[in-house]
Amino acid sequence: MKNIFMVLSAAACMAACGDQLQTAGNVKHDAAPYTGTGKPYADKGWKAGDKAGWESHLKVRTQNGQNDYTKTN
Repeated sequence: MKNIFMVLSAAACMAACGDQLQTAGNVKHDAAPYTGTGKPYADKGWKAGDKAGWESHLKVRTQNGQNDYTKTN
């Protein structure tokens, strides 16, 4: 009886250690961020789809808001 319990518990432990197949089903691909959202609260001077304008706005925002060297002066 003790041997049967040991065999069953070992089999249960081995079954729990198996790797399950993980697949991404319906993957939604995001649009590029510079395409816009169609909302009216976009930054003035920027038009949806303007990649160069998007990058320049990000560059300015990064320099003004996230650069600690410019904050200390």
